[in-house]
Amino acid sequence: MQAASGPLILHPVQVFREIAEALQFDGEKMKKNGIFATERFFCDVYAFEPGQSQSGHRHAGSDKVYYVIQGKGEFRVDGAERTLGPGSAVFCQAGSEHAVANPGPERLALLVFMAPPPR
Repeated sequence: MQAASGPLILHPVQVFREIAEALQFDGEKMKKNGIFATERFFCDVYAFEPGQSQSGHRHAGSDKVYYVIQGKGEFRVDGAERTLGPGSAVFCQAGSEHAVANPGPERLALLVFMAPPPR
């Protein structure tokens, strides 16, 4: 990518991230912590305390992937449900209804990739 004044150089913090440093929980509601973002893609780490959830929703023009890094979560995609733990991934195709819940007792942390970002 070229800027008007020369080549675009990204600062290292924008290229390399420590997920543990970005991961923050909120006792009131599920917390989205930004990791990377461009106009074509984003990666967040979502943090759920026990009992927190993200209700069912859709993204008409965006695909999403959830990757479990900590805890266990209950995932629903278009009516199919699974409980998954670390190392598992979930693909939510554009237009699919998807939801996540943390039944506890542990915290749940997910890497979330989405392209393109919803507008």
